[in-house]
Amino acid sequence: MRRGLALDRLGWLGLAVLIAGQGAPYVLVATEGLRFAPARDGGALNPGCMPLFVALIAALALAEKLSTARKLGLALMLAGALAIVGSNAANWSASRIFGDALFLSAAFLSACFTVVMRQARLDPLHTAALVSTASLVIYLPIYLASQGTRLAQMPLADFVTQAFFQGVLVTIIGVILYGRAVALLGASAGAAFGALVPALSALFAIPLLREWPSETDWLAILLISAGVVLVSGGPVPGRGGSVRSTTAPIPRH
Repeated sequence: MRRGLALDRLGWLGLAVLIAGQGAPYVLVATEGLRFAPARDGGALNPGCMPLFVALIAALALAEKLSTARKLGLALMLAGALAIVGSNAANWSASRIFGDALFLSAAFLSACFTVVMRQARLDPLHTAALVSTASLVIYLPIYLASQGTRLAQMPLADFVTQAFFQGVLVTIIGVILYGRAVALLGASAGAAFGALVPALSALFAIPLLREWPSETDWLAILLISAGVVLVSGGPVPGRGGSVRSTTAPIPRH
């Protein structure tokens, strides 16, 4: 309440993009995609392709230049994402294509959020407050009016678990950490780590679900990981240095 809506930095359009990019609209689009397409498509196309959208938008809106190493890294991440989706090509259908389109739409919304936040140079905590509060004000009345009775039927343990995970870890802690990463590394480099979601999911499935990645999954993990290293500014073999961000770091608030 003390910092307000940051309209002097965002404008009404920027504020709307910020809310849609990580708030209730983004979540609704992303989760709706799960009704039509498998979760592995969602992991590959949503966070996996988001850095590609960020790079394109940042190049146009922020004049953020991409080095040859970063372009190669983006290509590797795209190849890894397509390998995951293409490995289950036998199950293609109109429904799955629609679901994948929703995942890509969610990735685009998240990319717009990233660029707007970077351009406005908002404090990560302020950003999380704007997104969370606006989503509450916009979506909660609609949900309570249409589906509110479901809350009373939900077991308390499930309600508390979801409230903590989705409401605290994802919506607040996740947005703050992501905002800080973008502030330090730049839009493209900060967003690059989102591409690790499908790779980390496959690796965590080994001890948690006892599911071993297929050969295609291992290839995708290697491609995505290498792409993240290049895009995020990691050391490039043979050059004795790293690919540095072309945008200046944002001062601490």
